[in-house]
Amino acid sequence: MRGLTPVAAITDAALIEESLADPERFASLFDRYADEIHRYATRRLGQENFSTADDVTAETFLAAFRKRSRYDLSRPDAAPWLYGIASNLIAKHRRTELRKLRALARVPSHDDNPFEQRSIDRIDAQRLGPRLADALARLSSAERELLFLVTWAELSYEQAAQAFDIPVGTVRSRLSRVRAKIRNVLEDIR
Repeated sequence: MRGLTPVAAITDAALIEESLADPERFASLFDRYADEIHRYATRRLGQENFSTADDVTAETFLAAFRKRSRYDLSRPDAAPWLYGIASNLIAKHRRTELRKLRALARVPSHDDNPFEQRSIDRIDAQRLGPRLADALARLSSAERELLFLVTWAELSYEQAAQAFDIPVGTVRSRLSRVRAKIRNVLEDIR
């Protein structure tokens, strides 16, 4: 199309704005972020739910396309916005996630073969795994989602704040409380 800047040289906000007149331009946003959103959805939902992650990814971009006229064009990076949409869709699967975490917390952490040669890390992971799952299950769904956006999706505090439409200070304080809750559960082991 004549008069358009090459896709690689423009911001996400500019792509979204151009897509209002030429909807096919939105496909470039999909090309930029679909793999990233899919990886995040797969990690959040579990490898066994790969097809659900496919659905979440597709639904994320469909919702973003439908909401693109409301996008804040002062924000050049659309990744936090897309993660926020994906997080809301993943929330539909939280009951299943919570049941899975509670089941993992009930798995005994005993060592069937104390003489087996294992690395210290593997023994610690085996011992801490059920407790960590329990700690995660005790968090509210909003706390878990914030923690996973920062740790798994590697969003900055500022990007996480944008994804949840909350102040950065709120992100910092919530993550501090989340870390304290997890630390308290894990310290009970030692």
